[in-house]
Amino acid sequence: MQLYSSNSSAKKGSCCSGIDIYDARRVAQKLDIPHYVFNYEKTFKEDVIDYFIQSYENGETPIPCVKCNETVKFRDLLGFAKKLDADCMATGHYIKRKGKTENALMYRAEDKSKDQSYFLFSMTQDQLDYLRFPLGDIPKEQTRKIAEEIGLVVFNKKDSQDICFIPDGDYKKFLKSHKKKGEIVDLHGKVLSHHEGIQNFTVGQRRGIGVSSNEPLYVIDILKETNQIVVGDKKDLLGTSLLLDNMNFIMPEFDFSKPELQISCSAKIRSLSEPMKGKLIKKSQIYSFKFDEPAEAITKGQACVLYDQDRVLGGGIISQKLN
Repeated sequence: MQLYSSNSSAKKGSCCSGIDIYDARRVAQKLDIPHYVFNYEKTFKEDVIDYFIQSYENGETPIPCVKCNETVKFRDLLGFAKKLDADCMATGHYIKRKGKTENALMYRAEDKSKDQSYFLFSMTQDQLDYLRFPLGDIPKEQTRKIAEEIGLVVFNKKDSQDICFIPDGDYKKFLKSHKKKGEIVDLHGKVLSHHEGIQNFTVGQRRGIGVSSNEPLYVIDILKETNQIVVGDKKDLLGTSLLLDNMNFIMPEFDFSKPELQISCSAKIRSLSEPMKGKLIKKSQIYSFKFDEPAEAITKGQACVLYDQDRVLGGGIISQKLN
């Protein structure tokens, strides 16, 4: 996939950069298989980059990798594969797929340090049934070894990096033209300082807040309506429940038509954290998750991905911290 123009400022090593297209062509030649490039620059701009900007303006912390998977990869590219009557579509994502053609299940990768299930919770059942993930059962080093043994020149290529469209990884600089100044307040509404734009902050942030204090201060909340950053002690970051939007389930055996339900499972609320036990609750068409133990830095815009041991049950986007 070509996601950037040839003069793009996307950082070196980014997913789907120009060098990736060249490397893929060399691999295809080595394996004697056809190689095609699909231009999704316009779609990527509209569905991923614009979403990223809008989310920060709304006081959220977005996950562009989730949106990229939802759109250019598993909507557009997968849709084209089906038009070609391909038997399936295989990707290098680090997750496991178990089952036959229908009602397949998703599991975390064997190599937990590379597991990408957090970014794939929104995959539909129909998409999962059609997709294959041949790397999910083996460690990354074994993948590199196999590539070296069969003579692929990319066997020692560095891993791609997140936020591929941000120059130098500096998202604050990328969003600078969208800034709007506002206040930094404490939990009682007292003005402590001022900020250059809410997009410069995320819940749980400690450094670079711009407030002098004898005790460490953390970003507790981001209020779009008043354009304020709320700061407080680390203990104020703790919460036991949250509201969810954009729910998706990979549980073909479960009936979600019931007006009320509870599912005991675990939830992961950031990509590098471990799942925490609790309950998914549905009441009056509203989904929430309640943790058994308080979770730190529940952040609007991030994913809440549901697990049963290593199995991925689905998830949603955090819309609000409740308490």
